[in-house]
Amino acid sequence: MTGPTRAPLSDQVRRILLDHLARGRWLPGERIVERRVARELGVSQTPVREALRDLQALQLVELSPNRGTWVRELTPQRLGQVYPVRGALERLAAELALARLADRVGVLEEHTARMHAAAEAGDVDGQVRHGVAFHREIVQSAGNSVLLPNWESLTIELWTRLSLTRLRTELHENASDHEPLIEAFRRRDPEAGRLLQLHILGYAHEPIGAS
Repeated sequence: MTGPTRAPLSDQVRRILLDHLARGRWLPGERIVERRVARELGVSQTPVREALRDLQALQLVELSPNRGTWVRELTPQRLGQVYPVRGALERLAAELALARLADRVGVLEEHTARMHAAAEAGDVDGQVRHGVAFHREIVQSAGNSVLLPNWESLTIELWTRLSLTRLRTELHENASDHEPLIEAFRRRDPEAGRLLQLHILGYAHEPIGAS
């Protein structure tokens, strides 16, 4: 891990581990070997251990003195806990950002266009990246310094990827679902926050593992 950065090493490791979990490197029930991860990343075991503790706090892994660290089952119940919290945060963000975004919907349109392009290419990575960027733009536009870090703490990218890969959500459908939100912001609709909240809650309608 090279290159200048202000983020603590454990935060860098945490982001890498989250990305690995999102991409399915480790499946539920599989062990994450701390020593092996440290060797792969070229760091000591300390930042890896700290990162794994953070993931335990997020209920993504389980740490045991006897069994080591293993990936927890990502259940519909867990998904059902994450999305109502995210929905409430983004509803507040939308209400705070409504006036600011009315004149900047072009940014949201650009991310939506890129989501459509990713859908055409069957590119899940692109769909996730621009989908998360769409929502981050709303949260950042709220201008609330407390809101953004709390939103980020929900590991939005991980859950977005899981929604797209483990739920019955078509890429084209996911991209199109963002278009009514753009129109709501364009016309400064006071219901934009509620529409955004319902949009988010729709991610968790199908159980994980549904076919």
